[in-house]
Amino acid sequence: MNLILFGPPGAGKGTQAARLQDDFRLPYVATGDILRAAVKDGTELGRAAKAYMDAGDLVPDELVIDLIVERISADDSRDGFILDGFPRNRAQADALGEAFDRLGRRITAVLLIDVPDDDLVRRITGRRVSAKTGRPYHVETDPPKHEGRCDIDGSRLIQRDDDRPDVVRKRLEVYHRETEPLISYYDDKGLLRRVDGTRSPTEVHDHIRAVLATLRLEEDL
Repeated sequence: MNLILFGPPGAGKGTQAARLQDDFRLPYVATGDILRAAVKDGTELGRAAKAYMDAGDLVPDELVIDLIVERISADDSRDGFILDGFPRNRAQADALGEAFDRLGRRITAVLLIDVPDDDLVRRITGRRVSAKTGRPYHVETDPPKHEGRCDIDGSRLIQRDDDRPDVVRKRLEVYHRETEPLISYYDDKGLLRRVDGTRSPTEVHDHIRAVLATLRLEEDL
């Protein structure tokens, strides 16, 4: 079961990935995580990536794909994986598809967690974190017992810079311009499955489980 999680920032991909990991014991392949791990471990690919990062440059797509291929070729990925954070545009999607073809792997489904912009802005801008521990809260859905203070240690709650409304809107603009065209790209390939991300995390999870169960039945026919 080779899955790609897809959707705008704040859609809840990380939350659903964690639940799917528990369900199916599949490794979570987040491109940011594997990049940092490769750099930390000092692998050949990690050293190459670090050279770009130290120079303030973006890590080239080819190198990111090599890191993904390396990760999904590991023993724990033989039964599948959950990929998040890549691809972000058509060129990356084409290159990733070619890499999978060379490996003899195919994408089972691209799960689009769909949430309107206004809901996303409200979700993201309402996030607050403990200045001391990073423990997350939300002013509407998960507020602290005492406004502006962490329930655990009483430290001040802050809003991260990338959670400010102007930054969130800019991130969404980039998503719509560069990444959203992949919806039709994967839909044309018959791989896209839409999930209503405005529902509760549990309802979203149940929907995804139902989608995957249907896919498995279709494969068995």
